[in-house]
Amino acid sequence: EDQLVETGGGSVQAGGSLRLSCEATRLNYCLAWFRQAPGNEREGVASIYTDNGTKKGTTSYTDSVKGRFTVSLDNAKNTLYLQLNSLKTEDTAIYYCSKGWIDAFGLRGQGTQVTVSS
Repeated sequence: EDQLVETGGGSVQAGGSLRLSCEATRLNYCLAWFRQAPGNEREGVASIYTDNGTKKGTTSYTDSVKGRFTVSLDNAKNTLYLQLNSLKTEDTAIYYCSKGWIDAFGLRGQGTQVTVSS
């Protein structure tokens, strides 16, 4: 059974940085990060294609995080990362990794809390 386990959340001040990790049973298709803040709908943050082929390594970001967040893979460790820089208070949310954009395939981790204070 495939599983995704996130780690690395925490509390930082605005302008700070965090790195989230998502250890996967295996890397396949497209892995992504999405977030959900209290009272808000889920929001796709970033994605990366993992499979061999023309799309491998292709990344995508929602506009609000472009230039601040970076998604990457460590194939040897079956781990997906999200580097969060220049954090803003509006980035506060629970962050999840998932297969496909915004849990498109019904596989996601348990989430990790990111809190950014002013």
